[in-house]
Amino acid sequence: MPSEAAAQADFTILRYAQVWEDADILLEALDIQPEDECLSIASAGDNALAMLAKGPKRVIALDMNASQLACLELRVAAFRRLDHHEILELVGSVASNRQQKLYETLRHDLSHGASKFWDGRPITPGIGHAGKFENYFRLFREKVMPLIHPRRVIEELLESKEPAERLKFYNERWDTWRWRLMFHLFFSRAAMGALGRDPSFFRYVEGSVAEKILSRTCHALSVLDPASNPYLQWILTGRHKTALPFYLREENTDLIRKNLDRLEWHQAPLEDFLSRVPRGTLSKFNLSDIFEYLSPETTETLLRTIAEGARSGARMAYWNMLAPRCAPEGLHHQIRPHRELAARLHQPDKAFFYSAFVLEEVV
Repeated sequence: MPSEAAAQADFTILRYAQVWEDADILLEALDIQPEDECLSIASAGDNALAMLAKGPKRVIALDMNASQLACLELRVAAFRRLDHHEILELVGSVASNRQQKLYETLRHDLSHGASKFWDGRPITPGIGHAGKFENYFRLFREKVMPLIHPRRVIEELLESKEPAERLKFYNERWDTWRWRLMFHLFFSRAAMGALGRDPSFFRYVEGSVAEKILSRTCHALSVLDPASNPYLQWILTGRHKTALPFYLREENTDLIRKNLDRLEWHQAPLEDFLSRVPRGTLSKFNLSDIFEYLSPETTETLLRTIAEGARSGARMAYWNMLAPRCAPEGLHHQIRPHRELAARLHQPDKAFFYSAFVLEEVV
């Protein structure tokens, strides 16, 4: 995360105990190869681990928040020692009462800072519940959704359906006045700032926050398949029922495990870290949604810094949630946008609340 964001928000609390960005489209966009040295915003570590499955030379996970790096460190320990089902139990993807026991088997593999962080937090019902953002969704699930739909309707939404049947269900059963009213209240700028994200994260957002998110949510519930969407399933049930994010799928477990020694993590602002990396080193960048929190001027400066230090042909992928950000025309001699590919990848984005996915290449 850049230092401008750190000046506005508290980056000591655990904001995200999971990564709410779809690794499937990220990995297709970046097209990671064995010679690539990658940089990823760490967050909870999910997508940095997903990048390992593609066998790059190195993945560097970066975050200013030590709490986020503690999430990554515990996941790394879990991939080293636990089997696939135990990893799912620890995260909370499946029902279990063994999270504390599993944590105790991993605790001595952690650094002092990471073990101190997790020792002071409840591990049950899973480490994927531990963040402020996940608690926000818990409130929505437990306090708001019962006022909108009974449990049987929610379960029916998550069942696999043909596209026409999905749209009919959404229009006739789900999209009620209660749904629209409560959604606008709970996902308003004020509610999200108080309970979910930091209020400063909305500094550059114009218009109705709730209306923009509702439009994408409608797409996820009626066009995309909820039965294949792990992010939606967690929001509505607190677990992964019939779908998992990329890093938690069984077929990727051994791919990630065998490449763990290629992963490193650092606590530092992005621009400070980049200033210490030799030019021409990095070739793939997962930048999460960091520009969401930055002014257009800071965004342009940071993108220029990345382009000047990266390998020719390096790819950068990132999301816009509510604030539109991308390389301005003045940087197109250094950074080439891949708009058509990015738009195509964004259509099936299972982390549905983002307004845009951006893919750019260093010239």
